[in-house]
Amino acid sequence: MNDMIKKLTHPEPRNGILDIEAYVPGKSSALGSGKTYKLSSNETPLGPSPKAVEAFRSAAAELAYYPDGAATRLRVAIARQFGLDPARIVCGNGSDDLLHLLAGAYVGPGDEGIFTEHGFLVYRIAILAAGGVPVVAPETRYTANVDAILERVTERTRIVFIANPNNPTGTYIPFEEIKRLHASLPLSTLLVLDAAYAEYVRMNDYSPGLELASTYENVVMTRTFSKIHGLAAARIGWVYAPARVCDALNRIRGPFNLNSAAIEAGIAAIEDSEHVAKSVAHNAKWLKWLTAEIVKLGYTVTPSVANFILIHFQNQIGKSAMDADTYLSQRGLVLRYVGSYGLPDCLRLTVGTEESNRLVVAALADFAAEHTSGRNL
Repeated sequence: MNDMIKKLTHPEPRNGILDIEAYVPGKSSALGSGKTYKLSSNETPLGPSPKAVEAFRSAAAELAYYPDGAATRLRVAIARQFGLDPARIVCGNGSDDLLHLLAGAYVGPGDEGIFTEHGFLVYRIAILAAGGVPVVAPETRYTANVDAILERVTERTRIVFIANPNNPTGTYIPFEEIKRLHASLPLSTLLVLDAAYAEYVRMNDYSPGLELASTYENVVMTRTFSKIHGLAAARIGWVYAPARVCDALNRIRGPFNLNSAAIEAGIAAIEDSEHVAKSVAHNAKWLKWLTAEIVKLGYTVTPSVANFILIHFQNQIGKSAMDADTYLSQRGLVLRYVGSYGLPDCLRLTVGTEESNRLVVAALADFAAEHTSGRNL
């Protein structure tokens, strides 16, 4: 037996695992004692479709039985909604599950995976968990830069993750830029288009990437039911991918990685187009209103096409984002501090109900007034 192994006093995780900083979700509780408004996790204020809630409840009668491991009916429902081939859809326990599976299938020790400067934290975690090397491409004005990504592609690049729209900045890159990126990547590099917020985008030059995923062997698109469908607790994600990629994912995913209640709720949610339309309309109205009102107060806001906005505090009123976070939390308003995304001077605000939206603007106005007057004394 190797002398080094003999000296170990406990099992050690393989190299790279302890380099991972665990993902910390948006907080749920506030510092105040009154009502709490959770605006930290980009959840829909309209909640899930009532039809999805009823379908979830009805599934309770079948708890003794294993779910359909292939989530066949859900894949068929998704395919019907988007005009896709259900055989090229793989479902997962949230899109995070699928991002990890993609990295696990295509990234090995020493391989590289690229993501952008303020991209979703799970990309880095998934690459490291697979034994790969994370490579960060700088952004331009908080937006993915295709040229910066391409400059970092090497013979070891196995995967490129793009969140479009991006979380937490809310920015997007046009479909022409996505196509340019893909055209310049090696055929051996997998391009993952993470379109978690696609339903909210109202820009004519945007596409979630289904066209590329339908046509090419090295493009996949991931989606989620956690945002506009309001099923974050059920954990439902799906990927549309080439047959070879689906085959690889199906070989390594858990055999029952989606539970029966989630499957039934997902089917009902994807078929309730009216509820989705209401959510889109609500977001379009209040995203515009929040952006305009917060800018009027003197804050900088990164233009967003998603269901959240990024508020900048540096040099605005002489107080930091963490000061603002504490102040808002004392009023029951829970936003997301995004220092872990390389944005220490920012808070991310989810578009909420009319009540919470108005309360946030009023609180930010008070915060600015209090600290501006204090600074002028």
